[in-house]
Amino acid sequence: MEVPVELAGGKDAAASLPSMSQPIPVEITVVKAQDLKTLKSNVLVTLVRVEYNGEVLGDSPKTDVLPSGTAEYNFSTSFECSPDGPNSLDVIVQKPLLLTMLEVGPREKKKPEKITPLGQAVVDLLPLLQGVRSLKVFAPLYAVPASSSEKLHPKATGGLEVTVSTKELLLSATQFSSGNLLSITMEAAYSVPGVFTVEGQQNYMACLQIPAAGEKELLLLFQNGILKADGEKEPLPRPKNWPLGTILAPGALAIPNSFIVGGPYEDEDGDLTRSKDREFRRQAESTKRIVWDMERRCYLDAAAVAVASCICFVPSLQKRIAECCYWPVELCKMSMASGGKGKTSKADKGDEDKQIAFHGVAYVNMMHLLCPGVKQIRGAFRVFSYQDSEVFEKTRIQHSIFRDLRSQLSLAKEGLGTSPVSRAAPTKAQKEDKDSSGTLLNPSKIQLSDGTGGSENVTNLLEGQYSEAGTFLVMEIKLDRPLVPKRLWEELVRRVKEMIHPKPELPPWTGGAKKAVEAYEKCVTSVAAAILREYHELFGKQLPGQGMIDHGTLEEQRRQLNYELNTSGKYFAFKEQLKHSVVKIVREKYLKTEAFENQGQLQEFLSELYVFLVGHMHIALNKLLSGENVSSTPTPCTTDKQLWLFAREAEANRDLKLASLFYRQRIAQDQCSIQSWLDYGAFCLLHEDATKAQECFKKALCLDPQHTQSLLLCGIVAVKLQHYEEAEIFFEDACCLEPFSIIAWTLSGLFYELQNNYIQAERNFREAKKLLQAQLEEERRILEAAEAEGKKPSTAPEEIPDGSADKLPEVVEGVTSKEEATALQEAPEAPCPAPGPQPPPCTIFMKTVEFLMKVNAVRFVHKALAHELLSLQGGPTCAYYLALAWTYSLQEDLPRCEECVCEAIRIDPTNPNVWAQKGHLCYLKKDFDKAKNCYERVISFVEDAVDMHIVYLRLGSIYLEEKEYGRAKQIYLLACDNSASCLTWLGVGIACYRMKEMEEAEDALSEANALNNTNADVWGYLTLICLHGRRQLEAEQCYKYTVKLGLQNSELLQEIHATQSRFGFGNPSL
Repeated sequence: MEVPVELAGGKDAAASLPSMSQPIPVEITVVKAQDLKTLKSNVLVTLVRVEYNGEVLGDSPKTDVLPSGTAEYNFSTSFECSPDGPNSLDVIVQKPLLLTMLEVGPREKKKPEKITPLGQAVVDLLPLLQGVRSLKVFAPLYAVPASSSEKLHPKATGGLEVTVSTKELLLSATQFSSGNLLSITMEAAYSVPGVFTVEGQQNYMACLQIPAAGEKELLLLFQNGILKADGEKEPLPRPKNWPLGTILAPGALAIPNSFIVGGPYEDEDGDLTRSKDREFRRQAESTKRIVWDMERRCYLDAAAVAVASCICFVPSLQKRIAECCYWPVELCKMSMASGGKGKTSKADKGDEDKQIAFHGVAYVNMMHLLCPGVKQIRGAFRVFSYQDSEVFEKTRIQHSIFRDLRSQLSLAKEGLGTSPVSRAAPTKAQKEDKDSSGTLLNPSKIQLSDGTGGSENVTNLLEGQYSEAGTFLVMEIKLDRPLVPKRLWEELVRRVKEMIHPKPELPPWTGGAKKAVEAYEKCVTSVAAAILREYHELFGKQLPGQGMIDHGTLEEQRRQLNYELNTSGKYFAFKEQLKHSVVKIVREKYLKTEAFENQGQLQEFLSELYVFLVGHMHIALNKLLSGENVSSTPTPCTTDKQLWLFAREAEANRDLKLASLFYRQRIAQDQCSIQSWLDYGAFCLLHEDATKAQECFKKALCLDPQHTQSLLLCGIVAVKLQHYEEAEIFFEDACCLEPFSIIAWTLSGLFYELQNNYIQAERNFREAKKLLQAQLEEERRILEAAEAEGKKPSTAPEEIPDGSADKLPEVVEGVTSKEEATALQEAPEAPCPAPGPQPPPCTIFMKTVEFLMKVNAVRFVHKALAHELLSLQGGPTCAYYLALAWTYSLQEDLPRCEECVCEAIRIDPTNPNVWAQKGHLCYLKKDFDKAKNCYERVISFVEDAVDMHIVYLRLGSIYLEEKEYGRAKQIYLLACDNSASCLTWLGVGIACYRMKEMEEAEDALSEANALNNTNADVWGYLTLICLHGRRQLEAEQCYKYTVKLGLQNSELLQEIHATQSRFGFGNPSL
């Protein structure tokens, strides 16, 4: 194999080079050889020949081999690296230093010394372009097949110690940091057409174009692919090979420390990554195939100058990818006729023509390299017959490499291993190998289909061979650095802080209400202290041992103190001190700055003001006398969890104003609770108040900038507000902060899909799938370990817990309705579940849907469900239909919601969540009979539904409406046991009241009132109980709160009025 000489640049390219105007010598020193006896046990004298780029740099002195197998050479030689010379930077990138170990035989009479090659070694010079001025390597020696050492010692361990150095860096620090290295590995072509045969001399080639300086293209050719018959597939890992042809030791073709490692098909970037392609690829890898395993390199210079004739530009590469994401990789088979001995006449040259056939092309999507942080593309790419129109449509390239640009391909020979010794006595096989791979393509001898003559018939016959065979090409494109750097986590954190940074607080207004109240309390304290001093001056201080002063004496002292204060004018002075602070309270606290319209309004306000002033006077005096701060805020009697439950109840009852109140109460109780802010934000997001939701999510993120859920929710609401740049920052930060989060990667992928960035979306989905697979494998491993230890959980049905179906025989009895019976009859049509709970197939999208449903992100739920529908092989699952029904329920699209619920019931009729959703649907449609049947079925299951609390509430309300008070009481008690709330205890109280159980009803309503004393229904029923108990004062008080809180239940209000009329009390207004 031979590396082509790239497109001409020569002196013109060198003229533009400012950094390497003078040649830089590269010094090579062969220090010594070790373990030569492993190559040949009786070797005595050796020398080393150093070659580079087809030129022999020199031979070391003949050196005796020590008994230990060591030979000291200390031989130095050099070559010059210059842009206008044969050894330019592009050569340094691609070609290794070749070292040949030669054995010097004993001199015979009148015959020259016999020199025989023992082995060869290569040294990669790439580090010289990576900021290294000197490298010391131990290069392994590979045996030459023609020598006996290869048969006797196939696993030789000998090697050469070599030092390579330069006086100055070949690339400056700036060039090295801004440049890049492109490596392209052509691995193999699989499932090739059946007409390909191993017999005969065939040259299988692949080629692609890389943008170079200006408008030129660098042609990278991979030739001499080996056609292998059916058998075992290629091993992994396996070494990558140098693109060299004439080399004596095939083992030296392997590039040091460079391997093809493969990987899962799902992680690739090519065409055949789906699960249904897996078996096809496995079979193809062990059938007829063409193997190259060859790597080509190209240095990419980011500067605006060409450092060598074929050096490519990073901007050119990025521009080409942006203009057209698909790059063509051409594939062909070239038949090579062997020439006869001796010279060939002109008439005979036609027999040596090389006929190229099976011209194919694979399309590589290079857009992956424009994704942030991506450095590698590897995958299997389908091969199609080369059609000019199709290639131009997909790639915008008008010229075929093998047909139209063949004159630009190199004719020069590689020259490696072509020293006089190497050419002295080649074997027949070596001659054939050299003849077949010593040159690239001779344009004068290539006949390829160009639309004229007999070539067209050949093309028509061969058209479609690749597609019919399903041929695909496996290759890798790798960069040393990504073309688009990924944002650093520190930068993402900084950007997030800028976006969530709270607005600067306004300077406090000195006349605010709070300050006015504080000034009043301070003034009261000052006046009280002055009055106390006056008292002490008049009557002296009362000592603790003098006992208590009687009431009459105290009254006399008060009268005298008032007289002294009034006669001295101090009373008026104290009143004036308080007057200013009271006026401030009226203006700042009550916002009263205008005259009252009538005397009644004035008296009402003065009464309210008096109560307020007296209350704060007591607070101030208590602080003064006790020396402690007395808090005026009572300790809340409801917990954070209870307030969340109350809010969820209000949402279920469509009372959004009350739900918002409970969410805000949670935040007021603990403003540092992240979950409280997130829950209120999710509530606002659902009810089309995205701006307020954004404020809540950003507040949560301010409390903890590393809270992944807050970052994701900020990204979701930013998408809703069409702030896409902010959303990208939030999603990217979440993925960096928690790289093992399946939900973060999936949500990020859904976002990129919304932006039509399908490449980045697919990469993020792939990362999420890898994490999910690892998680499932870990869970499987833990389960297997538990089974091995005999700790496997029993799969027998669990015992029915207290308060479940065994306590409600009357509820469960007669549950099965006609619709449910139909569902059970249709159930066998679905896959029959195995004994015990069988979880549905777990996917990244359903995991994400579960999260999104909790935060009410309906738009993203629809996107995730669409992917779930496409990814499922056995059709939609029950979980899929439940999630879809949830979205339709929120949108109040009840007919489509019913369709989804019916499908879910058909798939899994034993799922309690399915029947709960069915019950909610019937409840919203006011079909209470069906709703009751569904809810009764839910509570009959051993396993609870997710939203059992709402199920209990709605079923209990249905029982109350149907006057089944015993069942209602039992259901509400179950709800209280599960999660007590004001509404659950209210239900118990109503049921007990209707059954004339007044004492139990009052206890239940008292519990409800303790949890929420603003529920008018609770006060209404307490009014009825007090009326029946003939407690007039309490009945009037309860009725007063009932009216004040605005009872909306007209039937209950009428019942209260009727009861008051019957007993003759309870309504103060009468």
